[in-house]
Amino acid sequence: MHAIEELLVRQACAELIALYALLNDERRYEELADLFTEDATLFRPSSPDQPIRGRAAILEAFRKRPDSVVTFHVTSDVLVEASAAGVVQVRSKMLMFAATRGEAGSNKAPVAGTFHDTVVSTPDGWKFSQRRGALVI
Repeated sequence: MHAIEELLVRQACAELIALYALLNDERRYEELADLFTEDATLFRPSSPDQPIRGRAAILEAFRKRPDSVVTFHVTSDVLVEASAAGVVQVRSKMLMFAATRGEAGSNKAPVAGTFHDTVVSTPDGWKFSQRRGALVI
């Protein structure tokens, strides 16, 4: 991979991770689900041993989130490694703040976690084929 191409891939992956957090926090779940390939697998940080398989199932899982829950995700330390043509491995960290809407003092303790992703090039851009989260703190 040429240096310019590598930089473009790194930027695309960093934007994919940032967009995932933004769409999650804004409850724009249809757009969030479109960040995944049709056959993708998601392992949520809160339940890393329970795979959610397929874009439709991922969308349904997010739609089950209670309307009263408000989240704020911060992502960092995005590291991208090419593993094959059109496939990259991405590691990142996240910090999530959560509260119940309209309830003063309902803030929960922040949680910190990691994501290990397999991201693939598609005709529609870079997408998650696997997203594996884990809580650290």
